[in-house]
Amino acid sequence: MSRLDVLDWRRRVGDLYAAVRASAAPADGHALWTAVRDELFATHPASPLPPAARAGFRGLPVAPYDPALRFEVPVLEAEPAVREAATGTDGTVRFERVGRVALPGVGDLDVWWLDQYGGGLFLPLKDPGPGYGGGRYVLDTVKGADLGGARDPREALVVDLNFAYAPSCAHDPAWACPLPPPGNAVDVPVHAGELATG
Repeated sequence: MSRLDVLDWRRRVGDLYAAVRASAAPADGHALWTAVRDELFATHPASPLPPAARAGFRGLPVAPYDPALRFEVPVLEAEPAVREAATGTDGTVRFERVGRVALPGVGDLDVWWLDQYGGGLFLPLKDPGPGYGGGRYVLDTVKGADLGGARDPREALVVDLNFAYAPSCAHDPAWACPLPPPGNAVDVPVHAGELATG
C-alpha cells in the first residue's frame, strides 16, 4: 500500500459520503454506504483488512437501518478541553472539544476538532452494545465521514448512529486509532452501524 493508495481511499470515502448525503432517504444512503464499504474493504489496496483476510471476506457485519437512531441536533456549547492521543502511525494527535450533542434516548457526546493541519470534526462513540469494544466513529470529516446538517452546525448536525463504524485498528493492529474519551461514552447499547466481528 502506498500513500497514493491512501489518497485514493480517502477520495472514494469522500465521494461515498457525498452520495449518502444526496440520497433520497437515509435508509437508501445507508444501503449504499454498506455496499461500497464492503467493496472497498474487499478490493482496495488501502483496505484496513490485512491482505490475508481479504480473500475470504464476505462483508462487514452491519445492523439493519433504524430510523430512530438518526438525529439532527444542534452543537451545544461545552467547556473547552484539549485531548492528546498518541498513535504509532500519526504521532501525537491533538483534539479540541468544540461542543456537545444531546441525543434523546442515547445520551450526550462531546464533539471534537482535530487540531492538525486542515482540521476536521471528530465524533466517536463508545457504548456497551455489539459494536467494536474500543469504540466506533460516527463522524471524522478530515477523512470524509460527514453526514451533513445545516450550514452552521450550531443549528443542526446530522448524527446518524447507523453509520457508526469501527476504526482501522479494529481490523488490523498495525493501525493506531484515537479511541473515544469518557465524554463520548454512553450507557445505552447502540444496536446500529458496524458491529463487532469477533
